[in-house]
Amino acid sequence: MSVANLFEVELQKDEEDAPGYELSYARVGPLVGGEQLGLSVYELPPGQSICPYHYENAEEEWLIVLVGRPTLRTPDGERELEPWDCAFFPTGEAGAHKVTNRTDETVRVCLWSNRIAVATSVYPDSEKVGAWPPGKIFRLADAVDYFSGEA
Repeated sequence: MSVANLFEVELQKDEEDAPGYELSYARVGPLVGGEQLGLSVYELPPGQSICPYHYENAEEEWLIVLVGRPTLRTPDGERELEPWDCAFFPTGEAGAHKVTNRTDETVRVCLWSNRIAVATSVYPDSEKVGAWPPGKIFRLADAVDYFSGEA
């Protein structure tokens, strides 16, 4: 059995993160041998968000606040969370969410979900959809007819 402490895992950054989404993270699932569940720790400096407002079509997600007071946006509006608050995001539009640090202190949260080999996410604010794999984002307005281009 592998163990990882959520306060001591080594965090990394992605250099290509856009302004407003510059954070550190650790994928804990692979560290402890998880295959069907994924868990990540995110550390958000002031003014940063984990990702744009979105919902998953196949994966349920959970959020636990470890440190700080992040703002959670859902279809019901926004609310400030506190340490040890837990939120659940079901699949579909009802599970839309965004986590942002609007305080002057660093926030640390963990998100976990079931892992699906092929998954999609919808970004309502920007009218996009993402597909993994192949790890691509598309504009919903670019949709084509099912038989478009077929012989």
